Amino acid sequence: MKIYDISQELTSCEVYDGDIAPKITNVKNIVNDGYNLTNLTMCVHNGTHIDAPKHFLPDGKAVDELPLTYFVGKAQVVELDGEINETVIETMDLKAKRLLVKGNGVLTNSGARALAKIGVILIGTESQSVGDSLAPMPVHKILLEEKIIPLEGIRLVNVSQGVYYLFAQPLNIAGCDGSPTRAILVDKFDE
Repeated sequence: MKIYDISQELTSCEVYDGDIAPKITNVKNIVNDGYNLTNLTMCVHNGTHIDAPKHFLPDGKAVDELPLTYFVGKAQVVELDGEINETVIETMDLKAKRLLVKGNGVLTNSGARALAKIGVILIGTESQSVGDSLAPMPVHKILLEEKIIPLEGIRLVNVSQGVYYLFAQPLNIAGCDGSPTRAILVDKFDE
């Protein structure tokens, strides 16, 4: 079994423009206190994370209301650059309900609608935003209205195209609009 960690390291991760960067503060240490204790301050959309529908939809579900089946299951890694529009989606030979985009692909509104038509439930991207960085809201709204969850900020540099098993569960944060994840891919299971 080979396991690929496709998450960013949190303290050195990419941060979306305007978001607060993660900060680690050591509040206790072994020398003075006999144990270590650390506080973490961050935006839930830092590094590798998922967007819950509540992020863009007024009545959207929060992270804790999403079925974990979104985040565990077969996923296909496809290398794409440029616009990922309806034509690109329609010509794909997709073998999984979870699509992970390796490269600099940018999902368009027509691409988001096409994903819904073929039954995709999660789309992952190496970018910190699944859509156009200058206008990310429209594509997010389409995805989330169609019950497709964005997994953003993944790292696929060491992963070849193909089908894997994805584990990318969000933290159980009641009422929250997003969550960091420790996303991994597994290529096959050994007993």
